Amino acid sequence: MKKATKLWDFSVLSRLFRFLAPYKLRVFLALGALGVATASELAVPVLLQNGIDQGVLKADVGHLTLVCFLILGLILLDLGVSFFQVYGLAKVSQDVMRDMRTSLFARLQRRSSGWLHATPTGRLVSGVTSDVATLSDFFNTLLSSLLKDFVTMAGVVVTLFILDTPLAWFTVLSLPPVLILAFLFRRWSRGANRKVREGVSRVTTFLSEYLAGMSLVQLFARERSTRQRFERENGALLNANLTEMMVNAVFRPLIDVLNSITLGVLIWFGTGLHDQGLVTLGALVAFINLVGRFYQPVGDIAENFTLLQSAMAGAERVQSLWDDEKTLPDTGTLDWEEVPEGPIQFHDVHFRYQPEEPVLNGLNLTLEPGKTLAIVGYTGAGKTTLTHLMTRLWDVTSGSITYSGHDLREFRLDSLRRNVQSVLQDVLLFSGTIAENIDLGRGLAPQIMESICRRVHAHDFITALPQGYATVLSEGGTNLSAGQRQLLSFARTLAQDPKVLILDEATANIDTSTESLIQEALRELLKGRTSLVIAHRLSTIRAADKILVLDRGKIAESGTHKQLLAQKGFYYDLYRLQYASSSLAKVDEETVEFIDPSKDL
Repeated sequence: MKKATKLWDFSVLSRLFRFLAPYKLRVFLALGALGVATASELAVPVLLQNGIDQGVLKADVGHLTLVCFLILGLILLDLGVSFFQVYGLAKVSQDVMRDMRTSLFARLQRRSSGWLHATPTGRLVSGVTSDVATLSDFFNTLLSSLLKDFVTMAGVVVTLFILDTPLAWFTVLSLPPVLILAFLFRRWSRGANRKVREGVSRVTTFLSEYLAGMSLVQLFARERSTRQRFERENGALLNANLTEMMVNAVFRPLIDVLNSITLGVLIWFGTGLHDQGLVTLGALVAFINLVGRFYQPVGDIAENFTLLQSAMAGAERVQSLWDDEKTLPDTGTLDWEEVPEGPIQFHDVHFRYQPEEPVLNGLNLTLEPGKTLAIVGYTGAGKTTLTHLMTRLWDVTSGSITYSGHDLREFRLDSLRRNVQSVLQDVLLFSGTIAENIDLGRGLAPQIMESICRRVHAHDFITALPQGYATVLSEGGTNLSAGQRQLLSFARTLAQDPKVLILDEATANIDTSTESLIQEALRELLKGRTSLVIAHRLSTIRAADKILVLDRGKIAESGTHKQLLAQKGFYYDLYRLQYASSSLAKVDEETVEFIDPSKDL
């Protein structure tokens, strides 16, 4: 059962108000304007009483004229300071929202890969966008409307006691029903708003997943079933919104009924006091005006509570993203460049993505500096996991990985990932220009970028595009071919100039006509670097200094290409299986063409 949420979660509020600290001067000025505006509004009924008693009843036109000009002046003052207060707080609210989105995004960047994979993308998107946006209502509602309503109500009560104590007590005694109703509304509204926010998150998650995979839905002709699933999620959101609307529709009319009853009884009671000479006509009119001003904020609180509940529900969801401490530890102090070059070694490494699913089981291997180590194996053998562990997207479950005798966890993450980088099978390109995707914020000079692209044979296809390096890529770079995207990934990696390079089946999806160009680019990329090559096509690893065969998270075989073929074990079977239908199976295996980064074509 979900834990009921308190109206004021002070852990949430304290975090929100920390974001207000840089803008406290503007907040204090806006709150000062709020006080002036409230005082000017409450002074109007007092002047109204004076105008009636001293001007109208005594036929003093001069006094009545003076009172009218004073009331007009207060209205103009209220208009001016109210604008300053509303605009000032709205500006602070938007600044705070910007800071919160930036802070939350920065925290999400430090989350572990396991947490990011387990958390739906739609939840993250709605948390950074719509949930944070609801907090704008929190600041505007709490610091502007809601605070003003409570200040106005308190000011009305004080003014009533100043004008006439018996009528003031009568008004105060009418409050309990209003307070009880507000308490009940708060509980109903909070639950309704929470369901709305959860519904929005589910719909966002659904759209994020299925719009990204719409081609797959179309390919399997699942449009109807997918649409039905969306209709269910959309229907649940509709019901949540209708429940929220029902709560609001009930509360405001009840407040209006209480207002009318109170005014009616006040007029009856006040008229009797006036007939007895205990209350002046001006005081009675002022009381009627003030009671109306008292109940108007009460009615507004209904709407403000709705916004406040929605904002608090959004704040809870944002805080859950903040407080989920599934962050990869970054406590290292070493710089990769400061450590003498040495081997990368796996020492009895065990790893599990899930507790019950072991992936690596006591793995031991050594990657010598300047050498190329190739890894092959069947799907699920744990090859890609090596990439994740060497770049610390995940940490080992037990054992250790060292570089020149230092555990990878002793290095700063940014230093480690600057020097150990991977080129993946599935290339991720961001929306933006080709130059931006290569540069990634490094600020490379155009001449250097062009030189890098020439080295990996990407310059020719880039300059053939209408805008060249300024060509804007679509989401995922879908306006480029697979080979072009891979060449851009090579250029991006070369621009970072890593010391250790990991190729994770980087040529698996490349067509035969593009493969020779990719191989030339790979030769340039591997030159002079310590390299780990995870291979799907065995034709890319013959020149590797050493080849390891992984099977069920352990090393089944190791050696050179020639040695492994001679053993006629796992590697031999993989080779024969891959080329069984090819003429390569009928020739000497040693004649297969492979990449050798130390030789020119």
